[in-house]
Amino acid sequence: MAAVLERSFLEICGFERETMHRFRDVTVKLPGVSALPGGVKFPDSAGAFHYEESGTLLSVTSNRFIHWCTSGDRVQLVEQSLDTNLLNNAVRLQLSHCIVLPGGVHVHETLNNVVILVSTNQSVHRLVLPHPSRMYRSELVTELHMQSIFTDVGKLSLQDPSHSVLIPSSVGQAGSPSTSTAWLSQSGEAHYALASPAGGIMVVSLPPHDTQGSVSVVELKRSSMMQRLSGWMPSSIRGEQSPADLALSLAVRELEEDSFIFALCQDHKLRMWSFREQACLLEADMLDYMPACRGLKRLSGQGHRLRLSPSPSGLCLCVYLAVPQRGQFTVLQLVSTDSSRYSLDHVSSLFTTQETLVDFALTSTDIWAVWVDDSNTTVVKYIDFEHNTAGQWNQVFVQPPPEEEVHIGVDQDPRETYLEVLFSPLHFTASAIVKALQIYRRGSERITDLSWDSLKKEVTVAVESELQSSVTEFEFSQEDYRQLQVEFWSKFYACCLQYQEVQSLPLGLTVSQNTGLICLLKKGFVSFLLPCFAVDHLYLSYDEYLFSEEETPITEEPELGRDVLQLVQCLRLVSDAVSGEMAYEMEKALEHLQSPERAADLVLENMLSNDNENVIEDIQNKLQDIRNPMGAMMVLLREMDLETDSDVGGEGTLVPGLNLRISLSQLLGSSSAVSVVCQAVCHMTMTRTLFCRDLLILQKLYLRFGDNVFLGGGAQLLQLQQDLIPRSSNLLSSYYLLKHISQSLASSVPIDIIDANLQHLTVLELSDTPALSTNRSVLSPQTVVELFYQTAARKLIISQIYSQQQSNAPLRWSHMISNVVVLLAQLLWPSNPGFQFPECLMANCQYTQLQDYVRLIGPWCQVNIGSCRFMLGQCYLANGEGQKALQCFQEAATEVEKEEFLLKLTGSEEEEAASTPRLQYYNKVLRLLEDVGLPELVIQLASLAITEAASDANSQAALWTRIFKHHLDLGHNSEAYEALTQNPDCSMQLDCLRQLVVVLCERSQLQDLVQFSYVNLHDEVVGIIESRARGLDLLAHNYYEKAGTVMFEFGMRLGREVRTHLGLQKQVNCYLAALNCLRLIRPEYAWIVQPTSGAVYERPGASPKRNSDGEFSSDPVKHQVDILELKDLEKEYILSRSRLTLAQHHPPSAAIAGSASAVEMVALLVQTGLFDSALSICQTFKLNLTSVFEGLTFKCIKLQFRGEESQNEAWSWLAANQLSSVVNTKESSATDEAWQLLASYLDRYPSANGQHHRCVINKLLSHGVPLPDWLIKSYKEVDAASLLRLYLNFDLLDAAAELVLEYVDALLGRGHQYFGIESPLSATSSSVWLPYTSIDQLLQTLSETQTNSSIYIKVRDKLDDYHKLVEQTTKRRLVSR
Repeated sequence: MAAVLERSFLEICGFERETMHRFRDVTVKLPGVSALPGGVKFPDSAGAFHYEESGTLLSVTSNRFIHWCTSGDRVQLVEQSLDTNLLNNAVRLQLSHCIVLPGGVHVHETLNNVVILVSTNQSVHRLVLPHPSRMYRSELVTELHMQSIFTDVGKLSLQDPSHSVLIPSSVGQAGSPSTSTAWLSQSGEAHYALASPAGGIMVVSLPPHDTQGSVSVVELKRSSMMQRLSGWMPSSIRGEQSPADLALSLAVRELEEDSFIFALCQDHKLRMWSFREQACLLEADMLDYMPACRGLKRLSGQGHRLRLSPSPSGLCLCVYLAVPQRGQFTVLQLVSTDSSRYSLDHVSSLFTTQETLVDFALTSTDIWAVWVDDSNTTVVKYIDFEHNTAGQWNQVFVQPPPEEEVHIGVDQDPRETYLEVLFSPLHFTASAIVKALQIYRRGSERITDLSWDSLKKEVTVAVESELQSSVTEFEFSQEDYRQLQVEFWSKFYACCLQYQEVQSLPLGLTVSQNTGLICLLKKGFVSFLLPCFAVDHLYLSYDEYLFSEEETPITEEPELGRDVLQLVQCLRLVSDAVSGEMAYEMEKALEHLQSPERAADLVLENMLSNDNENVIEDIQNKLQDIRNPMGAMMVLLREMDLETDSDVGGEGTLVPGLNLRISLSQLLGSSSAVSVVCQAVCHMTMTRTLFCRDLLILQKLYLRFGDNVFLGGGAQLLQLQQDLIPRSSNLLSSYYLLKHISQSLASSVPIDIIDANLQHLTVLELSDTPALSTNRSVLSPQTVVELFYQTAARKLIISQIYSQQQSNAPLRWSHMISNVVVLLAQLLWPSNPGFQFPECLMANCQYTQLQDYVRLIGPWCQVNIGSCRFMLGQCYLANGEGQKALQCFQEAATEVEKEEFLLKLTGSEEEEAASTPRLQYYNKVLRLLEDVGLPELVIQLASLAITEAASDANSQAALWTRIFKHHLDLGHNSEAYEALTQNPDCSMQLDCLRQLVVVLCERSQLQDLVQFSYVNLHDEVVGIIESRARGLDLLAHNYYEKAGTVMFEFGMRLGREVRTHLGLQKQVNCYLAALNCLRLIRPEYAWIVQPTSGAVYERPGASPKRNSDGEFSSDPVKHQVDILELKDLEKEYILSRSRLTLAQHHPPSAAIAGSASAVEMVALLVQTGLFDSALSICQTFKLNLTSVFEGLTFKCIKLQFRGEESQNEAWSWLAANQLSSVVNTKESSATDEAWQLLASYLDRYPSANGQHHRCVINKLLSHGVPLPDWLIKSYKEVDAASLLRLYLNFDLLDAAAELVLEYVDALLGRGHQYFGIESPLSATSSSVWLPYTSIDQLLQTLSETQTNSSIYIKVRDKLDDYHKLVEQTTKRRLVSR
């Protein structure tokens, strides 16, 4: 395992890449507080607190800490855990008008609470929060998310006196405290030590939070030991000069039931105060420990710092003296003597040339410090203050800022390139991009809640809009547009660089005493320091360190170690000589799967042709100093090769104890830990990719130099060419692959694809549920390596680690994180037999990334070849490319017996019946293809599998059955029958035969059913058909609708094609059968589609393009589909029954009645004398009855005026019409029967306004036939006025006059019942009326002829009498009103 560590560390930035505002703001406003004059400002600062049990695995606070940063009147507090995601873990305190002092935030832990003490220039604050162990009292914490201690901070009344207190002030107070410290006593009191601007220390004490008490103030000053209850001691020093004992840095420690306050003052002296005694117990001049300090006493120290740390022998102090041009760390040991006297023992003095110290931390063995140099670059170093080599500091490789310029290849799109750099997981925080976007858009709206993809779209739109608005020309070349793109994108990129630089400004440094966790606290995020592997250390070391090193932990042999160091120096020269363009070409060659060796040759050629600084000569000179170059290269290659024989992905031994297993299930599982671990892998692979690139170029240079640098000659050159160069090339490809996947973002997956993938995994029996990330932030981009670590790898890695070590061992950051990084890299290493990473990508539907992974390892990786082909087939299957997937599945089959993943596919119980693993594999893939729904591919693969199963009858039978089933489903009946006959198993063959017969019957493909030969299977076929017929459910399986359709169609064809009496009889029966069928099913389904008139039925084998004459058939005409309901069928039945009745009474009419419409049938029936049938059709089809009455009237006229022969003929048609009310006697003639039939129709079929009477009378009068009395009588009751008009139309003046006289008498009360008048004329009855128009016409006509004068006078007199009565009646009615 390549886990040899060096003394150096590497910074990994745990970017919080979320754009939403996750801080909760809490504002504290104290009454009577206003901003102090003068605008006091203190620099931003940061710090952290680590829980006491953060190094205990079974603790709820394992790997958990709180960090904060202060700026002006704000304090931002964040609780973070590397094991679980904490909810509501960030809060921002706004202390109105109060500026937080340097060192003004301290966190203390008690059994039940976490207490946060905050000191400002005007107030002190105390936040009492629940301890995590009290929030989760159960020992078993299984949640993926936990509540932070800040969850209920909003419920605290921070303005209450128990939480916030104003510092007592006095008149004339000068300035505000310059620094502070705070502590919690064992009794629970909160003490705040404030550096008085007048010198000395003011201690403000609050009583325990759960007890009542008053605030006390104590002043510690050399000139006075008395306690002041309020106010500052007036300073004796006034003016610009600060007092000499002004404290610049404060620290406190509780020892022996007393609190000792250490103050590093402006006069370079360290003073130790006893809070209990209120006395200064120790004073020491720090310049005594600094050589050549002449003149320094006159300078006031402004940047001095003080830190404390417990040590095995007591208390350790470290003082940093900020001296121009040279800073010094002085480590001192506090020694207690008799009689409570204390002294300081000097441990060591350490020097640094850095100028501006930001912060430093002291542990029991080391000093960690962070500086900012003149170019605003962060510098972090550490040193063991007791055991070091000549005071040399150890390196910490901080992450450099993003490149100021982005290299864009000629074949790259500027927009895509810039977006890739901006939104990669390594370079920029989301907040930096958001702020740059707000400035770039020059808008006032704030961007607070955008997803990562949405932010990318917003950036693209903003830059492209700016570009478009600047374009003034309508046309320009592609090159000009490319230059514009580069210009505008580089402008936005520069804006992002500025904000990222602000975010990356270091504010503090923290080192956990419990776990050794080292964090760099920056303005915008927190970064973690990880131990650096020896190989990476050599490549990353600064020149002055690299040239001074004499040994390396990579090898124990001193000579070989020196050769390795010399070789790395040569590699550094090669790295410096590779130009940016050639580095890009080399990376492009790896991306496009070109030979790394060939690419290295091209880079070397470029180096040789552009060697203006004689770099090649320098390299040659150094190479000559290496005694064993082959050995040095082999050491480096062995150290970088992550191939391992042990099963990294194995289950490991089961860790005993439920509590321990639950703790291990959460260890390093938070999103912060995921990001740190995977970024560490990413940085390692990036470094080693460059290392392998430069080593390959150097080896090519070795070959070019030949014997000039090789002492061993040709044998070593041969070994170099045949062994070392291929190994270097393979390592380069492997590390490039890891680098690529560690920067590839995972895709979000729609829920329907997740469901489909879950079904596929169930078929393959690879996983019960897909390992979907449950704690993945919606707004945070997740790489596929992070996805893999989170869902699968972390569990395997932790199990591996704890199967080899004691579970009660403390959590040590350096040991744990380095092991996790190496084991994760080994799980990703393509040459290792484990296949968990591609399997994870498949389980999480990352098909595009999986295809890219298989593409990159294809040409050079010889491990898991078949498994990769299978995965590629899965990707093709998910993308709908079935044929490509089938090809990949077939290629993977050859590797089934060799690869663990493919063997796992064949290991289920259902496949154990197959004889060979390959057949088991085929069965599993066939099930997968069936699940996806690709029957054609199932048939192809099953046909191939049959050749593999030549000696296995059971497998052959199962495969032939599969082929038969899918052919039958596809409608390939002949192929299905052929597969049935090939099946060697008789029982399966019979099952297939039964299925074939049943399906063909259900599909009505009876032609196919009878055309097969059924050799030796005739009896079985007959038996199957009979049993199926008997077994049908008589209630469930009904075909009444279909039967009704068929019978109706049959009836239609009979009407068109068989126009005979027999045809009509069958048509009536068909329609009646269709009616009965539809009446047997539910009303909502009682309908059929009307068959198309003249439909053409296809013959089997007929050409779809030509007709029977060989001519091209015309395009089919689209017909409207008509739906016939039950009532429509009843109409057709009545019509057909009328046709049959007509044909029975008049056989010659059968030829024309078969296709006659309802209107035509009425005419035919009336002509034949079948009036009942005619009336039935009229009522069914809602036709007018006038034609029927006119026809019957005409027949009555003919009978009345013709002889005996007509009378005899009439009896035949009269008998066909039912006249129930008539009693036939011998005296009754046919004419009388006809008139009686007409009278009965008029009574049976009344009409509005006597329409039927009118048409009968009109017909009679038009033929000059006198009206029968019964007809006149019945019509007078219906409409006397119409009868009068008919008399006038036919000049029947006498009858008209007689009618008028009778009508007037009826109105006057004589015979009014014969005219349908309810009451005659009277003062109390309703109004009556006369048809005056018709009467006037009658009078006019009568007056014009002399012969009718008497009738005229009679009518006129009758009207005069009527008018007199009307006048009298009218007057009476008016009087009665």
